[in-house]
Amino acid sequence: MQATTSVPADVGFPRGLTRYQWSVFFVVWAGWALDTTDFGLFALVLRPALTELLGGNPSLADIGRVGGILSMVGLLGWAFGGFLFGMIADYLGRVRTLAVSILTYSVFTALQGFAQSPLEFGIFRFLGGLGTGGEIIVGIPLVAEAFAHTYRARILGIMMTGGAFGSLFGGWIYGLIGPHGWRWVFFVGIAPALLLAFIRRGMVEPEHFEAVRARRRAAKADLAKASADDREFLRFVPVQLFTRRNIYSTMIGLMFCLGTLLAIWTTNIWLPTIQTVMLEKDGIAGAAAIPYVSRGIMLFGIGGIFGYASFGFIADKIGRRPTIIFYNIGTMALGFTIYLGLSSYDLYPYLLPIYGFFVLGVFSGHAVYLPELFPTHVRATAVSFCNGTGRIVTSTGPLVVGLLVGYFGGFTTPAAIMTGFAGLSVIAMLLGRETRHDPLPLFEVGAAGGGQPGGV
Repeated sequence: MQATTSVPADVGFPRGLTRYQWSVFFVVWAGWALDTTDFGLFALVLRPALTELLGGNPSLADIGRVGGILSMVGLLGWAFGGFLFGMIADYLGRVRTLAVSILTYSVFTALQGFAQSPLEFGIFRFLGGLGTGGEIIVGIPLVAEAFAHTYRARILGIMMTGGAFGSLFGGWIYGLIGPHGWRWVFFVGIAPALLLAFIRRGMVEPEHFEAVRARRRAAKADLAKASADDREFLRFVPVQLFTRRNIYSTMIGLMFCLGTLLAIWTTNIWLPTIQTVMLEKDGIAGAAAIPYVSRGIMLFGIGGIFGYASFGFIADKIGRRPTIIFYNIGTMALGFTIYLGLSSYDLYPYLLPIYGFFVLGVFSGHAVYLPELFPTHVRATAVSFCNGTGRIVTSTGPLVVGLLVGYFGGFTTPAAIMTGFAGLSVIAMLLGRETRHDPLPLFEVGAAGGGQPGGV
């Protein structure tokens, strides 16, 4: 049976969704929004937290060095959490795995508020990152499979707006709670655990995953009579990413993630600190800078909301690869302007929304393009491998920026250097294949070299 294309004739707003689809969309969107809120709170309070935990009056170089290490630790947690929860989701199911990941990042984000040393801070940061990485890695295939036959790109793009709303929520929380101290900001991180009540009510596995589970049961029931295809199907899932059928897609996905993640997380980690430095040049420091930084991050998030939401509509109109290239070029153009072209804070409020549109919005490509490259039984693992491996490398980005602060005498030039890695994603799209009119693969993908996906 051949799956239907995911691109309807029109490119209007999705209509006729089922109650189950709305439930899946809401839970994953809210989980991703609160996930990025929790993760982003770290960047917002990084400077005051390290000022207290390091004691005395640490220099920008000290904050850059320790903050870079902590940022790397968090991203490593995100990477390993993606690996772990991605494999679990491909074997045990998307829904239960999603619930565990949300509980994990909620609890350990709140515990960061109790840290008494950079070491404790780093431990809680890593453990919270495990859940943060798992939530979106599980959520992407869950939404892709729930909307497998129609509106897939548009729904995934809109779902990813949760990441930008996370920046908006984080900026609002920082403005509201920040004056009471950085620890109270982290305590708010327990809130996402409330989503578990929604997950336990009526959430079931998508038909795509149920079909995979049924085939696994049938193949295991009589291994002696299993076909060669069934034996291949039962191989350890991570190994299947490097078979002749999948390895080309795996490499393209990895290059795509590396480029965007290096640009995204360098900005997300250091942008609040860069704003405080720019404000100090204008004579605005300490508590007086909080409203400016809060508003700047909220503007950045608002731009990201439009960037995320627009991605799926643009990708359905012109294709996945041209859309990803467009967003990456925009990321570099705005990033270089902000980091290298400005000497004061005056233009930040005007450019941050546009920058957010591109540097955050391109992350919708991870949700739209990556699931279309891989079949259902390896999809969560594949998305987690491309993202997770990308994050392991990316985890060095904020650290490199932090270490280069002393050499360049500030954060802006190192941040611009890391933003330039978005060009790697452009190269990946020039080498990759277009998936706009392809069905979401169920059991098979094309031959070696990244051919067209097979039927259901």
